[in-house]
Amino acid sequence: MAMDKEKKKEIARMIKFGLFSVSAGIIEILSFTLLERFTPWPYWPKYLIALVLSVVWNFTLNRAYTFQSANNVPIAMLKVAAFYAVFTPLSTIAGNYLAETKGWNEYIVTGLNMACNFITEYLYDRFVVFGKSIDTNERAKKEEQESNIENGGNINE
Repeated sequence: MAMDKEKKKEIARMIKFGLFSVSAGIIEILSFTLLERFTPWPYWPKYLIALVLSVVWNFTLNRAYTFQSANNVPIAMLKVAAFYAVFTPLSTIAGNYLAETKGWNEYIVTGLNMACNFITEYLYDRFVVFGKSIDTNERAKKEEQESNIENGGNINE
Protein backbone atom coordinates (compact mmCIF):
# COMPACT_ATOMS: atom_id res chain seq x y z
CA MET A 1 0.00 0.00 0.00
CA ALA A 2 2.86 2.41 0.72
CA MET A 3 4.03 2.08 -2.87
CA ASP A 4 0.56 2.99 -4.15
CA LYS A 5 0.60 6.08 -1.95
CA GLU A 6 4.02 7.10 -3.30
CA LYS A 7 2.88 6.52 -6.89
CA LYS A 8 -0.16 8.70 -6.29
CA LYS A 9 2.00 11.43 -4.76
CA GLU A 10 4.34 11.35 -7.75
CA ILE A 11 1.46 11.52 -10.23
CA ALA A 12 -0.04 14.44 -8.28
CA ARG A 13 3.40 16.11 -8.31
CA MET A 14 3.62 15.72 -12.10
CA ILE A 15 0.13 17.15 -12.57
CA LYS A 16 0.90 20.14 -10.33
CA PHE A 17 4.14 20.75 -12.20
CA GLY A 18 2.23 20.63 -15.47
CA LEU A 19 -0.43 23.07 -14.29
CA PHE A 20 2.12 25.51 -12.88
CA SER A 21 4.11 25.18 -16.08
CA VAL A 22 1.01 26.09 -18.06
CA SER A 23 0.60 29.21 -15.93
CA ALA A 24 4.30 30.03 -16.46
CA GLY A 25 3.80 29.41 -20.17
CA ILE A 26 0.92 31.88 -20.20
CA ILE A 27 3.17 34.46 -18.53
CA GLU A 28 5.89 33.73 -21.05
CA ILE A 29 3.61 34.01 -24.07
CA LEU A 30 1.84 37.13 -22.78
CA SER A 31 5.09 38.92 -22.01
CA PHE A 32 6.61 37.76 -25.32
CA THR A 33 3.52 38.99 -27.17
CA LEU A 34 3.62 42.39 -25.47
CA LEU A 35 7.30 42.74 -26.36
CA GLU A 36 6.59 41.53 -29.91
CA ARG A 37 3.82 44.09 -30.38
CA PHE A 38 5.37 47.09 -28.67
CA THR A 39 9.13 46.86 -29.30
CA PRO A 40 11.18 46.70 -32.48
CA TRP A 41 13.57 44.23 -30.84
CA PRO A 42 14.77 41.03 -32.50
CA TYR A 43 13.67 37.64 -31.23
CA TRP A 44 16.36 36.99 -28.62
CA PRO A 45 15.74 39.84 -26.08
CA LYS A 46 11.97 39.29 -26.24
CA TYR A 47 12.48 35.58 -25.59
CA LEU A 48 14.99 36.12 -22.76
CA ILE A 49 12.80 38.59 -20.86
CA ALA A 50 9.73 36.37 -21.23
CA LEU A 51 11.72 33.31 -20.16
CA VAL A 52 13.09 34.96 -17.01
CA LEU A 53 9.61 36.10 -15.95
CA SER A 54 8.20 32.60 -16.40
CA VAL A 55 11.14 30.92 -14.62
CA VAL A 56 10.78 33.06 -11.49
CA TRP A 57 7.03 32.37 -11.39
CA ASN A 58 7.44 28.64 -12.00
CA PHE A 59 10.26 28.22 -9.46
CA THR A 60 8.29 29.97 -6.73
CA LEU A 61 5.12 27.91 -7.20
CA ASN A 62 6.82 24.57 -7.75
CA ARG A 63 9.09 24.93 -4.74
CA ALA A 64 6.14 25.68 -2.44
CA TYR A 65 3.39 23.45 -3.85
CA THR A 66 4.71 20.79 -6.23
CA PHE A 67 7.88 19.69 -4.48
CA GLN A 68 6.93 21.17 -1.08
CA SER A 69 10.56 21.82 -0.37
CA ALA A 70 12.04 23.47 2.70
CA ASN A 71 15.49 23.57 1.12
CA ASN A 72 17.67 26.66 1.10
CA VAL A 73 16.13 29.08 -1.43
CA PRO A 74 19.39 30.67 -2.62
CA ILE A 75 20.98 27.24 -3.18
CA ALA A 76 17.89 25.97 -5.02
CA MET A 77 17.86 29.13 -7.14
CA LEU A 78 21.54 28.65 -7.94
CA LYS A 79 20.80 25.11 -9.11
CA VAL A 80 17.97 26.43 -11.30
CA ALA A 81 20.31 29.16 -12.56
CA ALA A 82 22.82 26.44 -13.50
CA PHE A 83 20.12 24.68 -15.53
CA TYR A 84 19.26 27.92 -17.30
CA ALA A 85 22.95 28.76 -17.81
CA VAL A 86 22.91 25.82 -20.23
CA PHE A 87 19.31 25.86 -21.47
CA THR A 88 19.02 29.60 -22.13
CA PRO A 89 21.99 30.05 -24.49
CA LEU A 90 21.14 26.88 -26.38
CA SER A 91 17.46 27.73 -26.75
CA THR A 92 18.16 31.40 -27.50
CA ILE A 93 20.70 30.65 -30.21
CA ALA A 94 18.58 27.89 -31.72
CA GLY A 95 15.42 29.98 -31.48
CA ASN A 96 17.05 33.04 -32.97
CA TYR A 97 18.48 30.92 -35.79
CA LEU A 98 15.10 29.38 -36.59
CA ALA A 99 13.20 32.68 -36.33
CA GLU A 100 15.68 35.12 -37.87
CA THR A 101 17.69 32.99 -40.30
CA LYS A 102 15.22 30.29 -41.33
CA GLY A 103 12.14 32.52 -41.08
CA TRP A 104 10.13 30.21 -38.82
CA ASN A 105 7.16 31.71 -37.02
CA GLU A 106 8.41 33.15 -33.71
CA TYR A 107 5.46 31.71 -31.78
CA ILE A 108 6.13 28.20 -33.09
CA VAL A 109 9.80 28.56 -32.16
CA THR A 110 8.87 29.81 -28.69
CA GLY A 111 6.39 26.93 -28.29
CA LEU A 112 9.08 24.39 -29.21
CA ASN A 113 11.45 25.96 -26.70
CA MET A 114 8.73 25.85 -24.04
CA ALA A 115 8.01 22.16 -24.69
CA CYS A 116 11.70 21.28 -24.43
CA ASN A 117 11.97 23.38 -21.28
CA PHE A 118 8.96 21.67 -19.68
CA ILE A 119 10.37 18.17 -20.03
CA THR A 120 13.97 18.89 -19.13
CA GLU A 121 13.15 21.23 -16.24
CA TYR A 122 10.77 18.77 -14.57
CA LEU A 123 13.44 16.08 -14.55
CA TYR A 124 16.12 18.49 -13.36
CA ASP A 125 13.92 19.98 -10.61
CA ARG A 126 12.67 16.59 -9.47
CA PHE A 127 16.05 14.90 -9.22
CA VAL A 128 18.62 17.69 -8.82
CA VAL A 129 17.08 20.84 -7.35
CA PHE A 130 14.51 19.33 -4.98
CA GLY A 131 15.35 15.61 -5.02
CA LYS A 132 16.48 15.25 -1.40
CA SER A 133 14.17 17.92 0.01
CA ILE A 134 10.80 16.87 -1.43
CA ASP A 135 7.91 17.05 1.04
CA THR A 136 9.94 18.77 3.75
CA ASN A 137 8.14 22.11 4.10
CA GLU A 138 5.47 22.86 6.70
CA ARG A 139 2.63 22.28 4.20
CA ALA A 140 3.90 18.77 3.44
CA LYS A 141 4.31 17.93 7.11
CA LYS A 142 0.78 19.12 7.86
CA GLU A 143 -0.65 17.11 4.94
CA GLU A 144 1.19 14.01 6.17
CA GLN A 145 -0.20 14.45 9.69
CA GLU A 146 -3.73 14.92 8.34
CA SER A 147 -3.33 11.85 6.16
CA ASN A 148 -2.17 9.79 9.13
CA ILE A 149 -5.13 10.94 11.19
CA GLU A 150 -7.56 10.08 8.37
CA ASN A 151 -5.99 6.62 8.11
CA GLY A 152 -6.43 5.97 11.79
CA GLY A 153 -2.85 6.75 12.67
CA ASN A 154 -1.46 3.94 10.50
CA ILE A 155 1.62 5.40 8.80
CA ASN A 156 1.84 2.55 6.29
CA GLU A 157 -1.47 3.35 4.62
